[in-house]
Amino acid sequence: MSWPVHPARIIRGHRVASGLNGDPRFPGGTVAMQVPHFAALGLDLSGCHPGTLNVDISPCTYRLLKPRHTFEQLKWHPVEPAETFSFFDARLLHAGRAHEVLIYLPHPETKPEHFQAPTTLEILAPWIDGLGYETAIQLAIDPAQMILTSPAASP
Repeated sequence: MSWPVHPARIIRGHRVASGLNGDPRFPGGTVAMQVPHFAALGLDLSGCHPGTLNVDISPCTYRLLKPRHTFEQLKWHPVEPAETFSFFDARLLHAGRAHEVLIYLPHPETKPEHFQAPTTLEILAPWIDGLGYETAIQLAIDPAQMILTSPAASP
């Protein structure tokens, strides 16, 4: 099966997912805190780096179709409000290699803070050597789950 391939680049995020921003509410980062909750619901992320790659897809934005997984109102933190998360299958292409990854989407309507631009996707992946801020990549997304739309095609 052939998925559409889109140019993208790695950008700096809020550094909350990885815990590198030092917020004491999220020791080790939000991803590390969330992984056991996702595992209990059937999504094993143990092979992923405990942080996200923030990927700029501009000028495109995205449209959600049918996520691989959605977890509604997941209470993953003892004090912070519950959130809804969806995950989408994708491949990150870099340096001649394809890496199976997941697009990680905390739904903005349930997220209390640390919002992303509509041209930014967050990726969960194993550690991939050679990636850094401003690294050009390509992203292939399962078109049955999510599509990227150009500004002219947006409703």
